[in-house]
Amino acid sequence: MLRIAQALETQLRDAMQRALPEADAGLDPQLVAASKPEFGDFQANGALPLAKPLKQAPRQIATAIVEQLQADPAFTDLCLEPQIAGPGFINLTIRPERLAAEVSARLGDERLGVPAVVNEAPVVVDFSSPNIAKEMHVGHLRSTIIGDSLARVLEFRGHPVLRLNHVGDWGTQFGMLITHLKQVAPEALDTADAVDLGDLVAFYRQAKQRFDDDEAFQTTSREEVVKLQGGDPVSLKAWGLLCDQSRREFQKIYDRLDIRLSERGESFYNPYLEGVVADLEAAGLLVVDDGARCVFLEGVSGKDGKPLPVIVQKRDGGFNYATTDLAAIRYRFGSAPEGDGARRVIYVTDAGQANHFAGVFQVARRAGWLPEDGRLEHVPFGLVQGEDGKKLKTRAGDTVRLRDLLDEAVERAEADLRRRLEEEGRTEDEAFIQHVATTVGLAAVKYADLSQNRITNYQFSFDRMLALQGNTAPYLLYAVVRIAGIARKGGDLEAGAGSEPLRLAEPQEWALVRELLKFDAVIAEVEEELLPNRLCTYLFELSQVFNRFYDQVPVLKAEDPARSSRLALCRLTADTLKLGLGLLGIPTLERM
Repeated sequence: MLRIAQALETQLRDAMQRALPEADAGLDPQLVAASKPEFGDFQANGALPLAKPLKQAPRQIATAIVEQLQADPAFTDLCLEPQIAGPGFINLTIRPERLAAEVSARLGDERLGVPAVVNEAPVVVDFSSPNIAKEMHVGHLRSTIIGDSLARVLEFRGHPVLRLNHVGDWGTQFGMLITHLKQVAPEALDTADAVDLGDLVAFYRQAKQRFDDDEAFQTTSREEVVKLQGGDPVSLKAWGLLCDQSRREFQKIYDRLDIRLSERGESFYNPYLEGVVADLEAAGLLVVDDGARCVFLEGVSGKDGKPLPVIVQKRDGGFNYATTDLAAIRYRFGSAPEGDGARRVIYVTDAGQANHFAGVFQVARRAGWLPEDGRLEHVPFGLVQGEDGKKLKTRAGDTVRLRDLLDEAVERAEADLRRRLEEEGRTEDEAFIQHVATTVGLAAVKYADLSQNRITNYQFSFDRMLALQGNTAPYLLYAVVRIAGIARKGGDLEAGAGSEPLRLAEPQEWALVRELLKFDAVIAEVEEELLPNRLCTYLFELSQVFNRFYDQVPVLKAEDPARSSRLALCRLTADTLKLGLGLLGIPTLERM
């Protein structure tokens, strides 16, 4: 209903200017969706803040506005008679024929009323970002699926999106890993796939243990870092082997979750680190403090009351994560050929990195790297907790591996499906069972995460996320399956698709119409606020409204003149659920 809201806001603003010529320019109708159905579709609250400057009662102001609205044919063609409520709220109800026309238009529109933007500047979404030589764990789940969902929404809106995987593929830990590799598995340098990731994770722990315990190993590892950074061919080959094997294992997870990413690791930005230092020095931002080159932050102090520094170059001349992140920002906003030309850059990382990014973002802005219309945004998220409210761990106390978590979700979904098939006396082939179990299991994991406000921690529960009732993926998937069942029973879902005016009379029909027409506004909210849970909440509420409609209104009654209109509502509901779930990275099913 975004298009209607925009037209209504323009009409309200014009009416206010005609009714209140003594008021200053820039009148705000304060148009919002009505909080309850009995208040109509929208509520305009703009009369209340005008009471004091105009020295008039807000109801008096609201009455003057309504009189002007009623004199505007464009308004009366759109809305029923406005109602003034309380101290001066104006309740507005859209004419039923206009709502029906909007629904008819969406039936013939594959975008379901969501306009496409025209934007040549790419949006960068930086997400997932695991570290080489480590397995992806449950902590990577949130960044990966939140980032993917936001990228999908932005792409659907028409933005060119760079989905960047800023993997940890550089740094001092590689000196340790390469030294260990040369000493314990030298054949890996000559034989492809001599070390697989399972070995590599244990391999990383062994290398770290040696680094912590053995001073000579520490020294050799630090020398190896210098060799790597200096381009030593053997060190580079060892580094490449470690990266390649990790990359293949990461891709298995991404393929399973249907995640598309372009890898651009920390190593990509190495050639640009010196340029970061030069730019900051030219801008007069660099300060030498205890031998390190830093930028002191404005408005951010430590416990001693002194400004906190962002260290850009260490005392020994080396660089750190902050330098790499600054180089990435500089490149992403920079112009081609050495830049992405982005105008919006989004980082999806855990909330624990908020201070780091706040500091880096401030330095980038003060350095002048952001274009005038540039947006630099951190999308933080909380922890995944167990049902005990503590950080999710295995029984042995280890971090939960992501592949193990996904395996268990599919196994539980399969066990639940087999149990239901047995109870219902249904027989299905193995291919069907495996397809449904995989779809439901992975959808349940994704949706359980995305349906939470990302800023907060959430408690991981297989029982809750796989439930067929409540705000869960299985509940939404079942709504789509239910509509597919209508088609199997002989309901032509193409009926009424723009061929004739919709015939709607029942309150459940109008409730479904109004819910369906909210989709475009929800997508606009997610695009702006980067909160996927808003889309989840909408899809859940749509499913609830549809189920009430289906339970209370006969859809397949052959002699009912409203049959084709009701089938059209079913079709639009299915299309909206499929598109909405697709933007969350969740495929749907015809049967389950």
